Amino acid sequence: MTPRRWSVRAACGLVLAALLAVPALAAAQGAEPSAAAPSVGPDAADPSQPPQKGIAGKTLDAARTAARRAGDILTRVPCLSAKGAAATTAVLPRVARKLNARAPVIIVALGSSSTQGYGSSSPAYNYPNRLAAQLRRKYPFSEISVINRGIGGQEVPEMVARLQSSVLDVHPDLVIWQLGTNSVVRGTDNPNTAALVEDGVSRIQAAGADVVLIDPQYAPAVTAKKEGASRMVKLIGDIAKLKKIAVFPRFEVMRHWHEEEKMPFDTFVTADGLHMNDWGYACFAQLLGDTIIRSVGQLKTGADMPGYVMSYRPM
Repeated sequence: MTPRRWSVRAACGLVLAALLAVPALAAAQGAEPSAAAPSVGPDAADPSQPPQKGIAGKTLDAARTAARRAGDILTRVPCLSAKGAAATTAVLPRVARKLNARAPVIIVALGSSSTQGYGSSSPAYNYPNRLAAQLRRKYPFSEISVINRGIGGQEVPEMVARLQSSVLDVHPDLVIWQLGTNSVVRGTDNPNTAALVEDGVSRIQAAGADVVLIDPQYAPAVTAKKEGASRMVKLIGDIAKLKKIAVFPRFEVMRHWHEEEKMPFDTFVTADGLHMNDWGYACFAQLLGDTIIRSVGQLKTGADMPGYVMSYRPM
């Protein structure tokens, strides 16, 4: 799987960090980092029994366990395309041109907690970092930066208010804007949401960047507000059509996992019933990265590209 080798590399970093921490932990327990002298006297440990692990040993074991889990995150539940699913591609001309020219590419991920990475076991496993790893493997000749501008709890007005400082000031080539979930969950019905999103997209386009919108996740906390979720998904889709930009249908992708593939929510959603877990972020990032890669490939071959709808590869 594409994220698998990267995950192993990231997890191995955890093991290395734990190994480096062993001397300090041993010292904190009053022990030398070198082998200790054998105990003598009536309180000596029974040599027939396995030695008890101290803090350092337990830390190392935990790091090794994390490495194993990170390494097989997409083999335990494979992130595969559905058989017979049609694959379409987003139009991302600026990113495609720059990658085909082996030029540097700056991507900004704007959003709330699911962009920030709430629910992942490590910042390395949030979707922007996984996406960056996938694209860097595919395009090693380009300098690819994926900047995470997710702030938990924010809604559209707050994101638009920081659009200049958080996004436009870094001169992005692509902006991936995740929005709508918090408004649905809180029942916020802001009549200005559509106008604010349209204005934000216009400002991003005026700066010359490609845009991808990401709609809410299909999770219990969202589906409990069925009408609000449907309105938000439709609003985002309508804006994408109007502005002729890409939309990644996260709601439909996750719905397919649960309803068509019969995956329990806890396979890809954390116990809070809202945020994705490591597997959910990994598969989401892989599908998004696949679509970007297809866009680059189609522009390179001169193939006809669809107008605005970003594809997804449901499991």
